[in-house]
Amino acid sequence: MRRVAPFVAVVVAVVIAGLVIVFDGSKPAQESAQTNLMGEPAPSAVGDLLDGGRFDLSRRKGDWVVLNFMQSSCVPCQQEHPELVKFVAAQQAEPGGARFYSVVYDDTRANVEAFFAKMGGDWPVVVDDKGSIATAFGVSQVPETWIIDPQGYVRYRVISEVTAESLGSTLQRLREAT
Repeated sequence: MRRVAPFVAVVVAVVIAGLVIVFDGSKPAQESAQTNLMGEPAPSAVGDLLDGGRFDLSRRKGDWVVLNFMQSSCVPCQQEHPELVKFVAAQQAEPGGARFYSVVYDDTRANVEAFFAKMGGDWPVVVDDKGSIATAFGVSQVPETWIIDPQGYVRYRVISEVTAESLGSTLQRLREAT
């Protein structure tokens, strides 16, 4: 027994060290998530805005558009929101900055209004009451962020939280590539 104990201790230490290395190296993926919509025209997206206006994605051609699908009760959405506030402020300060929209589905207007009143955010909110926009984009869980180029083509998709920095640098890289 005494001979085996040191070997077991070494093996356990190696396994723990390996796990530490793996977990330390695993950062949130910011590569574009796979979708059959990549490089294709964005799906039709028409809905009511929280402020009573109307949203039609096809009318945004000529602009870079960022769609962030979210729900007010989603904890990752709540954690991501301050980063979106920073991103939108940076885009609004930039000539020709991207147009940003939150797309909310499977939520109530009252909850969404309370969320934005508490968390801030000065951008249009699309209310996708029937989930038709989320379905057209293939959104299965939130948060999920999409970038649409000025010609109306899907260029990027993230199926996790984003940061202002990562979203801004991705948008800049996509602009430079076109």
